Amino acid sequence: MTTLCYAKKTCAIGIHVLMEEIGAPYDLRIVDFSKKEQKSPDYLALNPKGKVAALVRDDGSVVTEFAAIAMWLALQHPEKNLMPTDPEGMIRTIEALDYVVGTVHMLSWRMYRRPDAYSDIPEAMEQLKQRGRDAMMAAFEVVDAQLAGREWMVGERLTLADAALYYNEYWAVDVAGWELPPNVAAHFERMKERPSVQANRVLEGVA
Repeated sequence: MTTLCYAKKTCAIGIHVLMEEIGAPYDLRIVDFSKKEQKSPDYLALNPKGKVAALVRDDGSVVTEFAAIAMWLALQHPEKNLMPTDPEGMIRTIEALDYVVGTVHMLSWRMYRRPDAYSDIPEAMEQLKQRGRDAMMAAFEVVDAQLAGREWMVGERLTLADAALYYNEYWAVDVAGWELPPNVAAHFERMKERPSVQANRVLEGVA
């Protein structure tokens, strides 16, 4: 049985949603960041990167990084149609996934949430937080235009990209208290209607 190494309020939220969408049995290992368990010798032996998500497969091998884990899950469960099989659909899904993880999350939210990773000067940290928020909202505007007239980021079904977008929406609304652009806000509400997301919100302790 696979094991998902998970920490609250992290991008592992998106992987958990995908695993709930798939519905196959799995174990959940909570990594408590408040206790710095991600830096413990035990966890670093499993994932030397010291972060989540990490997926321990049946044979004991470990897959890390959001896109790689998401792709592996989709390939293992093609019947769930989490990744289109036509070349154009595949390319557009990877394109959307990469933008959400690389720009909305890593370039923007991390700057807002972890300004101390870039500076220890209080004034600079406040500037970084503002720049991070501005960058994230600008990125959401790009996604908002992509969602115009459609329910999901790519095609007519939920894909890996939608799970990635959800965890960023969660951060923006439930953690930061921001207002999303209209199409992104509608996507967030659609995601919250899915049992997979409802299961995650129970795990996260949000209504």
